[in-house]
Amino acid sequence: MSVAGVIVDDQGRALLIKRRDNGHWEPPGGVLEREETIPDALQREVLEETGIKIELPATLTGVYKNMTGLIVSLVFRCQAADGTPTTGDETRALHWATREEVIELTDEAYAIRVLDALDAASPPAVRAHDGVKLV
Repeated sequence: MSVAGVIVDDQGRALLIKRRDNGHWEPPGGVLEREETIPDALQREVLEETGIKIELPATLTGVYKNMTGLIVSLVFRCQAADGTPTTGDETRALHWATREEVIELTDEAYAIRVLDALDAASPPAVRAHDGVKLV
C-alpha cells in the first residue's frame, strides 16, 4: 500500500515532484512502512520529498489500484503547515502545476490522481490503471 499527498496552494495549483529514479512527474508519496499508520506515512513521505510538513487530517480524494504492480494507493488533498519546498534524495525538481500542466507533465495514471485531488469530490474516486493508463 502506498500514499500520495497533493498539496494545493491558494492559486489552486498542485505541487508535483520530479523523481530522481525515473524522471517522472508525480505527486509526492511512497510505500507505508510496517509499523506506520496511514497519516504518519503520508506526512513522512510528503516531508521527505518536498520539505513541507502537511496538516493532518488530510482529505482522502481517491483510491487507485495498479493492476500490473498490484499496489493500492491512497491519495489525499493536503495543506502545507510548515516548511519550504525543496528537493531531496528522491526528488530532482519541484513544480507548482496548473490543471493543464498536470495533464502535460504526468502519465494518465498520475494525472487523474492529482485532478481528483484538485476536485476533491465526495465520495472519493476509486480507479484502476496499468501503471500508465487508466483501465
